[in-house]
Amino acid sequence: MDLTTQYLGLELKHPFMPGASPMVDDLDTVRRLEDAGASAIVMHSLFEEQIEREHARTAHDLDAHVDAFAEATSFFPRTQDFRLGPHEYLEQIRRIRAAVAVPVIGSLNGVTATGWLEYARLIEQAGAHALELNPYYVATDPTENAAAVEQRIIDIVFEVRRQVKIPVAVKLSPFHSSLANLAGRLEVAGAQALVLFNRFYQPDIDVETLEVVPRLVLSDSSELLLRLRWLAILSGRGGMQLACSGGVHTESDALRALAAGAGAVQLVSALLKHGPEQLTRVRDGVTRWLVEHEYDSLAQLRGSMNLAHCPDPAMFERGNYTRILQGWKG
Repeated sequence: MDLTTQYLGLELKHPFMPGASPMVDDLDTVRRLEDAGASAIVMHSLFEEQIEREHARTAHDLDAHVDAFAEATSFFPRTQDFRLGPHEYLEQIRRIRAAVAVPVIGSLNGVTATGWLEYARLIEQAGAHALELNPYYVATDPTENAAAVEQRIIDIVFEVRRQVKIPVAVKLSPFHSSLANLAGRLEVAGAQALVLFNRFYQPDIDVETLEVVPRLVLSDSSELLLRLRWLAILSGRGGMQLACSGGVHTESDALRALAAGAGAVQLVSALLKHGPEQLTRVRDGVTRWLVEHEYDSLAQLRGSMNLAHCPDPAMFERGNYTRILQGWKG
């Protein structure tokens, strides 16, 4: 069965790969991922805050708040919160390139256009085949409108594309007022692919200490539904390639993501729960399904249920919403 796919200018044996996660910090785990059949290795993000610390640019910000509000420093990530510092991150890319035969995709996470440029170039020089940008940003300023929030992302992509020659993907949040419009503008700015979607790990409150604490909740298959809607809406529009990230745990999840239009499928929570071998099980399950349903290649399935090909495209817009509400019986 022909499972080959094109993603970020790379010819991949199949669409299935680990998404950005700490699994890449350990070379033995990276080798297990390759042995399990990963078509590419996606690095976890190098954070803009790490780069700022490297340049000692946050020292003033930390000191300025110590006396005014002692707890304010807890909102800044500490050096020990990151297993790989900026230099170690670049070295890990080099080690992974030497250890595996599949492509390596670097990742940067930040919110300003200038904060990433140097390390975008360094990640390229370290040997990454492509780069995933993760503009994780929570818009809390009431004076900043939606257009400014989106322009921030456009500016980041434009500036990074000016600095590197490797392909660039953008990992988006679903919380944009006009996602289809933003996707088109990102393509004009130079992005070759979109990763749908970034998972927001929500902070929680410890009622005993009255402190804000991180809360890690792994995904499950229910999170795929939001991805399916936007994969189907965006698939086939323009030249942007799409990757599904979040909610893919089984072969059924993967098949639905591909039918909606995904060119690449990233797994994280499923691999953390069941080990790298879950990637093999998903890939083999998809292959069996394609054979049983008499497909000649994966390309025949990809995008077959997107907005342009779906027998009832309204189900990706308002149709599903109205039908479910009207069909409720107590």
